[in-house]
Amino acid sequence: MEAIILAGDVAAGDVIVLPDDQDAVLVKQVRLGQGGFILTVVPVDDDRPEAERLVTLTAGMRLRKTSP
Repeated sequence: MEAIILAGDVAAGDVIVLPDDQDAVLVKQVRLGQGGFILTVVPVDDDRPEAERLVTLTAGMRLRKTSP
């Protein structure tokens, strides 16, 4: 099941699909930064520390939230 949510509604543990992407990612951490929210994400099937990446999203950006 998917829902459209705003970037400001994302929490650690959520599985989301980033804009302009097809694959879901697991949100490991959410921080507030200059210009928006800084998410630490990993592919759903790869929890290795080296697979982590940072993504900055503005508060009004829409995302798809999926069930894990």
